[in-house]
Amino acid sequence: MTILVTGATGTVGRHVVRELLDRGATVRALTRDPATADLPAGVEVVRGDLTRADTLAPALEGVTGVHLIDAADDDYTTLPNGEEIVKLLDGRKVTLLSAMGPGTLEPALRASDLEWTYVQPTEFMSNALEWSEPVRAHGRIEEAFPRTKTCMVHEADIGAVIATVLTSDGHAGQTYGLTGPERLDVYDKARILGAATGREIEVVELTLDDLRARGVPQQYLEFLSMAFDVPEDAYQVVDTVERVTGRAPRTFAQWAEEHAPAFK
Repeated sequence: MTILVTGATGTVGRHVVRELLDRGATVRALTRDPATADLPAGVEVVRGDLTRADTLAPALEGVTGVHLIDAADDDYTTLPNGEEIVKLLDGRKVTLLSAMGPGTLEPALRASDLEWTYVQPTEFMSNALEWSEPVRAHGRIEEAFPRTKTCMVHEADIGAVIATVLTSDGHAGQTYGLTGPERLDVYDKARILGAATGREIEVVELTLDDLRARGVPQQYLEFLSMAFDVPEDAYQVVDTVERVTGRAPRTFAQWAEEHAPAFK
C-alpha cells in the first residue's frame, strides 16, 4: 500500500511517516519545500500545497490512503477548499487531524462516501517546548490558568493511531478523541520537567490582563479562556490510544526525558 502524508514535516506528521514505514507501507510525503523535508530514507517526497488542489492531484496517483491535516498555514488557519480536496480523494481511505477551529474539510469528508476517520487529540505534549527558553534562562514557567488539569497526549501516540487506522480496517466513520494516560496541571508538568532536567522550575500564574499588556492578541486570549478556564473535571482520560494501537499511551515523564536537553 502507498500512503500519502500531508503535513509530513510537522510535529505529528513525522511520527505518522515513521509509524507507516515501521508497518511496511510505502510513504509519499507532500511538502511545499522538498529540499528541506529531512525525512527518512525510502520516503518519496513530492512538492504540493493543500491550498492548491491542482498540486495534490499528481501526488495521489497510485495512493491507497491519505493522511490530511486541516491547516492552510503555520498559524493553523483551516483550509478554505475542503470540498475541492475531497472530490480528488475518490475512494481512498482517509484520516483527518483536527485543527484549532472549524473549517471546510471536516464537513466535506463527513458528507462524502469515503472511508474517513477523524482524529481529534487533546493538548500536544510538544506544546511544552514553548517553555524551553524561559526555563533555560530563568527556571520559570509563566502561564494563565496553571491549575487546569489537562490530559496531554504524546505526538508519537497520535502518529501511531493515524498509521494504524490507515493500515487496518474497522475505523471508518469514527471520531477518535486522543489523550495521554493522566490529568496534569502546569505545576505537575513543572515538577516532572524539573525531575527530568535536575533543576527546580517555578510556576508563575498570569492573568489575562497580564497577557493583554504583553501584546497577546485578543483572539488567542479568547482561545485560552475557552480551553483552560473550564470546570475542574472538564478534561478526562480516554483509552483510545491503547484501544486502537494495542499499546499504552506514553506519559509526560517519558516525553520530558526525551526532550530534557531542550530545557537545560
